[in-house]
Amino acid sequence: MSYRIAVAGGGPAGLTFARVLHRHGHPVTVLERDPSPDARPPGGTLDLHEGLGQRALEKAGLLAEFRTVSRPEGQAMRILEPDGTVLRDWQPHPDERANPEIDRGRLRDLLLGPLDVRWGQGVTQVVPGMRDGVRVRLADGREETFDLVIGADGAWSRTRAAVSPVTPHYTGVTFVETSLDDIDTRHPDLARLVGDGAMAVYGVNRALVAQRNSGGHVKVYAQFRAPLDWHTGLDLADGEAVRAHLLTLFDGWADPVLDFVRRGSAFVHRPLYVLPVSHTWTHVPGVTLLGDAAHLMPPLGAGANLAMLEGAELAESLATGSGDPEEAVRAHEERMWARAGRWAELTTAGLERLVSPDPARAVALFDEVQPS
Repeated sequence: MSYRIAVAGGGPAGLTFARVLHRHGHPVTVLERDPSPDARPPGGTLDLHEGLGQRALEKAGLLAEFRTVSRPEGQAMRILEPDGTVLRDWQPHPDERANPEIDRGRLRDLLLGPLDVRWGQGVTQVVPGMRDGVRVRLADGREETFDLVIGADGAWSRTRAAVSPVTPHYTGVTFVETSLDDIDTRHPDLARLVGDGAMAVYGVNRALVAQRNSGGHVKVYAQFRAPLDWHTGLDLADGEAVRAHLLTLFDGWADPVLDFVRRGSAFVHRPLYVLPVSHTWTHVPGVTLLGDAAHLMPPLGAGANLAMLEGAELAESLATGSGDPEEAVRAHEERMWARAGRWAELTTAGLERLVSPDPARAVALFDEVQPS
């Protein structure tokens, strides 16, 4: 295959695509806007599902390495009432490997391996239909031409505009993220409360979730329904003001639960945006999308898994197929739309239940999805 291929975005989707192509001996250009792998925090932890993200890693030849660095114990889940009463305390079996956790940074490093990523070269525009291929405009003003451009550049994808006019819309749910470091030593009481995996507390139209990452790091997410301008009059850069606002929002909850907010450091505002559940487009030769660029959905464990599998499947089709690469891309899109549409429906309904006027709906959802 002599096709000139570029991937916009060095996240899980783009790197998985590139890594599978690399495994089959085919060159690919990865264009990433971040100036280096460690230019910004990589984010929290991901649970990679057996039939999705883990399958993608198997296609990339990385499943054995994943198993050495993932955290099966991170599948543990505890649910509390706002008053601190423990409602559920699920612990995985020692051989449970359905959804082991891995930090985003470790996953990125695993996927990077031998790949030659062009850091600091973000894509600003993709122009298909040119005589010599698809033109890619970069943030530094340069232009390059490829036969195929894969948009794996996330929620606010610059590649998406080449195939679809649709943009993300606000769900009505906002997350405010904070974190605690060295929790086992500095906050042993909270370490015991969160356990080996995650802890969730559900109230009326709000929730508080704490999730263990590796190295004693815990991410905490205050989740609530609010208009997009909920913070009018509040300086989001003022950590103490945000902390006070959250403590007011969760007033009356048990002190051990509120301590995750009281002791957290640095608050990050993350309003949740999504694309329409059934986002499709008329095929555009030379351009397609993966992951959040194609089907941004609520962050309930599906997005990165789908993105990685899509990247692996498309790369494998291109690398091993003997027919027209455009047909492989068309088949990828049809397969992706059908599968992502089902997951978008599930996660949209899930968000409605997890942050709802009736907290019992969240507990019932947990009972439905946890292994017996």
